[in-house]
Amino acid sequence: MKRYVGVDYHKGYSYMTVMDETGKICGQGQVSNQPEAIRDFLTQFGVNGNGAAVLEASRNWTVMHDWLEEMVDEVHLAHPLKVKAIAEAKIKTDKIDAKVLAHLLRCDLLPEAYVPTQAARQARNVLRQRMFFIRVRTMVKNRIWHLLDRYPEQANSRPCEELFSRHGLAWLKTISVKEPDREMLDEELKLYDALEERISQSDQLVKKLAHGDKRVKLLETIPGIGEFFAVLIANEVDNIRRFANEKKFFSYIGIISSTFSSGGRTFHGRLTKQGNKYLRWALVEAIWPAVRSDPELGAYYQSIRVRKGPNPAKIATARRLATIIYRVLCQERSYRVCGSRLPSYCPGGLRVYQSRTPEGE
Repeated sequence: MKRYVGVDYHKGYSYMTVMDETGKICGQGQVSNQPEAIRDFLTQFGVNGNGAAVLEASRNWTVMHDWLEEMVDEVHLAHPLKVKAIAEAKIKTDKIDAKVLAHLLRCDLLPEAYVPTQAARQARNVLRQRMFFIRVRTMVKNRIWHLLDRYPEQANSRPCEELFSRHGLAWLKTISVKEPDREMLDEELKLYDALEERISQSDQLVKKLAHGDKRVKLLETIPGIGEFFAVLIANEVDNIRRFANEKKFFSYIGIISSTFSSGGRTFHGRLTKQGNKYLRWALVEAIWPAVRSDPELGAYYQSIRVRKGPNPAKIATARRLATIIYRVLCQERSYRVCGSRLPSYCPGGLRVYQSRTPEGE
């Protein structure tokens, strides 16, 4: 008889419920997060590869998911926001959560989340580490500016406009400031140099990820999308065909408006922002280089900005970029801008052409 395993995963331990096809609980209990302990627990209650397990997409879920893949036939990932029986429960314990997950899996009522491939997961770790270094570097830059603001005469006499250029950094190491500010500035500059080295090393890893990936070559043809963003989008999306249409893709990114509709009246509010925050960040960051380099996207942004303001224009342009990304990846074609005379089937200048084979392939 097939067994269904509900797993409430935590940092140091997990609570597991084993259920048979009739809904009878065969066993449940707290298990240490060790492969041997999990295998012994499952074997004790008749799970010897002939079962299915489910856990929620929580922090570091990949660890438990990979362990379970070696112990049961099927491993499912539950969407935490859509498991209403858990998310909206008034009484919430590890025991109840594991039991509910097992019941939902047994009854085929589980709202599943997408499980990225192993390669995509590894690439995401590299990319997110680089983004972390960039955020910390920005913090260090702000701290240096804050310290320099205490010496307006020094700041106004800097030799170059860009403070963090080679000449600007050399100047920061020689300027005369009071103690302990001099010591703090030296420490900040050491940290900045260390971060630059880490970012440079991360860039080499990104280049390796980009090499030979056809999706990256196609995405780089889109205005505003450079190598890093192309690698990021390719691996965060993983498989574009899992989205039935463009609107599903928008929803995944979190660039659709919240909606309340009742009694024949409909209200649209702020963005849901329930989705992939890394893709949303990449699209927003890509807007400015895109509107500067692509006349059609620039005209599209300006037309909405005049009518509705800058923020709605940014969101609309982000959706336009998401549409381009969706079509480029689905059709496996590169993006090209229409000419000045737009055909009727090319609204707003959006058009996808067959790409040539990239050099080196």
